[in-house]
Amino acid sequence: MEEQKAPVTFSPAIRGTASFLSYLLHPLFIPLLITFLCVTALPEYFGAFGKESVRIPYDMLYARVAVTCVLFPLLVVALAKALKIVDDVKLQDRQQRIIPYVATIIFYFWAFYTFKRQGVSPDFFNAFFLGIFIAIVISFVANSFIKISMHTVGWGGVIGFMLCLMWGMGLNVSIPLALTFLLAGLAGTSRLVLNAHSNGEVWLGFGVGILSQVIAYLIVG
Repeated sequence: MEEQKAPVTFSPAIRGTASFLSYLLHPLFIPLLITFLCVTALPEYFGAFGKESVRIPYDMLYARVAVTCVLFPLLVVALAKALKIVDDVKLQDRQQRIIPYVATIIFYFWAFYTFKRQGVSPDFFNAFFLGIFIAIVISFVANSFIKISMHTVGWGGVIGFMLCLMWGMGLNVSIPLALTFLLAGLAGTSRLVLNAHSNGEVWLGFGVGILSQVIAYLIVG
């Protein structure tokens, strides 16, 4: 009988750093980050949102993304924890990810639908939110069989989004893309250091994230 390998353990300092990076690079913050990068680098595509600003440029757009894609999913997890539906906000158990998955699917579809319906946001921006929605749906289905890494799904999505901008629109995003690869590597490594996922779950997450963005861009980009 083949002997199973024990998981590699790291020093408390390394694990502490990995835990910090896991929070810092959490996928919930990615939509807000992409929104900031898009309006900063390509403000000419977001003129309508600039006109809606109250105190700082694009503040209403940031608030809209933050509430829909960050606050609402966090509230669902907090409520599930308060009702003892989940034991841990880290959602390490596959079964306890079901309700947060379903809620997040609804929130991200709503974000995509409202941006698309409003008709003032650029197609590549709409495609990004559709890509997130597709990625979460795939991850939800895969959750029945494997605990896919949502950290790498998220950062894989950023890589896919950057590649779509480069290939589809001819934009030079080589420096942001290189930085994204670095952050994605840190996110994936941190999950492995914490023994939160296997190598396969981490790489599968990257694949799902990238593929979902490509599919979304082909649909609406």
